[in-house]
Amino acid sequence: MYVPTRLFFTRGVGKHREELASFEMALRAAGIAQFNLVKVSSIFPPKCKIITKRAGLALLKPGQIVHCVMAQAATNEPRRLVASAIGIAIPRDPEQFGYLSEFHGFGVTDSKAGEYAEDLAAEMFATVLGLAFDADKSWDEKREIWKISGKFLKTANVTQSALSDKNGYWTTTLAAAVLIG
Repeated sequence: MYVPTRLFFTRGVGKHREELASFEMALRAAGIAQFNLVKVSSIFPPKCKIITKRAGLALLKPGQIVHCVMAQAATNEPRRLVASAIGIAIPRDPEQFGYLSEFHGFGVTDSKAGEYAEDLAAEMFATVLGLAFDADKSWDEKREIWKISGKFLKTANVTQSALSDKNGYWTTTLAAAVLIG
């Protein structure tokens, strides 16, 4: 049974006249182009440790099949704001699984995209536990709910946004949580 024990976050942006090449440039900027990436759903494994990108990359070999949760967005519309984000909800109990979420959109700043991804991960975590979650409440109100329930440790995000190329080249943003066994 394969259950990842480590995870690292990365992000990147790429620009090119071809959409696929733009995606490749974003993968290179994120440092993960040399792997065979397999997108997986959004579970943060129990007992999984978050490590640095540098430490994570040192554990991997070019050509290796690597699982990741990835958000990507691309546009060739001149000067359009594009964003990709991964949010994480980490439970207080390391035996409990948490959630990762993906967000990709247009016209959204880094902070808004990251906050949205965090809220989505927290909502998925809360609802699987049967806890009420109101996405419209302020962060302080939500934090108080988590404190009272005793179920939650923290949320975080990694976000990449970019203003697309003014000449209509493809611009791709990418954010990823890379899982390592």
